Amino acid sequence: MRTTTRIAVGATCALLALTACGNDDEEGGGDAAATSGGGGGGSQSIKIGVLTPLSGPSAATYGDLARSGVEARIAAYEDEGGQCADNDFEIVDADDTSSPAGALAATQRLVQQEGVYAVLSTSSNFFGVAQFATTGAADTVFIGDASDQSPGWREPGNNLFPAQPVPDPEAVYPIVGEYMASLGGTTFGGVAFPVAASQGALNAAVESATAAGLDTGYVNDSFPIGSSDVGPIVLGIEDSGTDALYLPITFDGALSIVQGLEQSGVETAGILAATGYGNDLLASAPAVEAAQGVSFSIGYAPVSSGTEATDRLKAAVQASGVETGIPSYAMTSGWFNADLLLHGLELAGCDASQEEFMTALNEDDTYDGSGLFQNTYDFTLQDQPESCLFFVTLEGEEFVPAGDGSAVCGEKLN
Repeated sequence: MRTTTRIAVGATCALLALTACGNDDEEGGGDAAATSGGGGGGSQSIKIGVLTPLSGPSAATYGDLARSGVEARIAAYEDEGGQCADNDFEIVDADDTSSPAGALAATQRLVQQEGVYAVLSTSSNFFGVAQFATTGAADTVFIGDASDQSPGWREPGNNLFPAQPVPDPEAVYPIVGEYMASLGGTTFGGVAFPVAASQGALNAAVESATAAGLDTGYVNDSFPIGSSDVGPIVLGIEDSGTDALYLPITFDGALSIVQGLEQSGVETAGILAATGYGNDLLASAPAVEAAQGVSFSIGYAPVSSGTEATDRLKAAVQASGVETGIPSYAMTSGWFNADLLLHGLELAGCDASQEEFMTALNEDDTYDGSGLFQNTYDFTLQDQPESCLFFVTLEGEEFVPAGDGSAVCGEKLN
């Protein structure tokens, strides 16, 4: 297996498609990869586009980490001698410019000019692509982290495949409420951004906490993205007696609130952040100091679990240059996106066409993130029967798994 990387610039090349950017078609062979294959046991050259922010405000968090996750998974697969290890992969970087319009322009280039076999999305701006992906690009495979919450990721039978479990955003599960109760919380509160995904997560958590017997305290679902003005939030938490706090926001925002509480001497039984688990946090000494005792929820087994699957992930991440072996979010997304691509190829045949790939994966109920997920994902269903989360707490410079390290699972309450 050989992996090569090229760059596809979205917005600029979309405007200049008939001039300089057109040279890529001549060099890359157009849609040759898309038309190769036949579902047998052979091999093929596969061109894949990695859609992620490489410029704009989100670039600092994402950068080239998504591609590094893709490369790490493919390299590990080659070392293992996987079933499709003879395939050659060419990776084309696509910059979503931290915007929905940029994501669309970059994706149109990947599909219409690069002729990619699959688009691997690590982009919260994919909602700007969703309509094009399922209409004008319906013959192309799309695999992603579904962080944009576009409904198409949950719909069975199309060309959008979530590489990580995507729960119904309106569903309520007992998991968060029961976890906060286990920490000794009695009054539940939380803070969300004024966007649907964040607000939906907070609202569901409030109902989950109520079901677990906790009172409702301070709830703020309109915290401005990028704001550091946490004074009113801290005061609201203190005045309401909230002692169990859920933060489905970016970790920078969550850390601002945590630091504000510490500076004001406000004590809580537990704080749960929906983001932040990863090497990015451990690489910042001030963040490590401020986040002591904060818990984090993740959808896959943490690398400290010591299983065959987590050891594989840890070793691959270390081989990429991350000493702790704990991937950042963007790298994790890239890893799972590539992992699902490999899983689908094994199902359909290493030389499968895109149509054969999609048919096979749309009938599959066996994907478990190569052992990193608690349950398998059933692509034939819109809603999975159960949701599972793993919890870890930052202690010193380590993420310590909660309890015995097992996932906490639950069926929908509504």
